[in-house]
Amino acid sequence: MENFSEPMGLLIDNTKCIGCRACQTACKQWNNLPAEKTTFFGGEGYQNPKDLSGSTYTLIKFHEIIENNKIKDWGFWKKQCRHCIDPACVAACPVPGVLEKKTYGPVAWDDTKCLGCPLCKEACPFNIPRFTTDINPKIRKCNMCNDRLEEGLEPACVKACPTGATIFGKREELLKIAEKRLQEEPDKYFKYIYGKDDLDTSVLYISCFDLEKIKGYPKD
Repeated sequence: MENFSEPMGLLIDNTKCIGCRACQTACKQWNNLPAEKTTFFGGEGYQNPKDLSGSTYTLIKFHEIIENNKIKDWGFWKKQCRHCIDPACVAACPVPGVLEKKTYGPVAWDDTKCLGCPLCKEACPFNIPRFTTDINPKIRKCNMCNDRLEEGLEPACVKACPTGATIFGKREELLKIAEKRLQEEPDKYFKYIYGKDDLDTSVLYISCFDLEKIKGYPKD
């Protein structure tokens, strides 16, 4: 069993994602999350369910980049908590211990202390936290499978990914991997590592297109 004593993280490479949603299913299974009743919708994403919720912590979305009324590029994108290095949600929460930034990476949560107020969601630059829909709403979001990490295991989404689109490791090593890919295949990637300099997150992205062109990834 490995002890994750250094800051860990995820590197998500959308050029390797085939949209199989194995990560999405693994997240549901590991966290015992129920399926959601969904309907087809046209527009941004085309995925089911339509967005994150109290029972969906990770979501694969499809995007087309349109320029001059033509499809310039397309790809999949994994939407989930970014596990910020200095998380605004933790600072905004009025109750100590509901949200906690672990030294080894995750922003974990304890819903037994949650008041159900929306302050964490309002503070999050990525609009990630969601809540249960019962009479006493409680916070829900990806916690990077913190219970698995405590046992020395990688997150369920990483274990399930068949192409290596999402990998787990020390954040500094993931940055080196990302930089190497961008250097070796400059025509394949948009030259930017999301999460390295913008808002500093434990979840890093490299992409075939600029994620600023889609909803859900602001750059400061």
